[in-house]
Amino acid sequence: MNTATDRTTGLGRATGRIHSWDLSTGVDGPGTRFVLFVNGCPLRCLYCANPDTWHLRDGREATVDEVMAEIEKFRPFVTTAGGGVTITGGEPLLQPAFTAAVLRRCKEAGLHTALDTSGFLGARATDELLTDTDLVLLDIKSFDVGTYRKLTGGDLGPTLSFATRLDRLGVPMWIRYVLVPGWTDDPRAVEGLARFLSGLGNVQRVDVLPFHKLGAGKYEALGIPFPLRDNPVPDAALVDRVRGQFREHGLAAY
Repeated sequence: MNTATDRTTGLGRATGRIHSWDLSTGVDGPGTRFVLFVNGCPLRCLYCANPDTWHLRDGREATVDEVMAEIEKFRPFVTTAGGGVTITGGEPLLQPAFTAAVLRRCKEAGLHTALDTSGFLGARATDELLTDTDLVLLDIKSFDVGTYRKLTGGDLGPTLSFATRLDRLGVPMWIRYVLVPGWTDDPRAVEGLARFLSGLGNVQRVDVLPFHKLGAGKYEALGIPFPLRDNPVPDAALVDRVRGQFREHGLAAY
């Protein structure tokens, strides 16, 4: 019996609920990425641009084999451009077995892998899953506990615990920080996060992502209000200030 072959076949039959896939350059990991959007998320971030990925029931069922067949179509383009595969959502760790199976198959195929997560469900990520993950894109919504809860409906603690675990395991991280005026621009909170991150050895960069309203049309189509419709977007001076705070702590911020 070929155990390795049997295991791969079993992984191929694993199913998950997915929204879509796309190609991306520069924002979802290094190089050009095949980005798989999975459905389901436990948080309700006020600035979420993908409310159509919140519910598992809204996704379509797909097997790992089907996902890998799509990835293979773009392999030459992705690998030539120094990229790989990124799993995002939604929240990939809401479907840990499916996410782990896709990551394992990608690693077996020699593809660079990235996991985009809030870290809120980090405890669901097994060490084996993280071994198959070359890079974690960790979304830290706020470093202020109260703001985090108001902004997401969840707790900050699990995300910070996940970050320290990734550091212990030596899994590289890119931090994603969405800058929302009036919510995540408080200098003290940014300073606290910068200090926390500078104490970790696996943070390769911090991406300060200006809040935008590109997902507003999705809310309208779904018949639900967009909570931050009237919130201003950050100006260049604010973005520069926050990036500067991270850089003052020796972090590469973009």
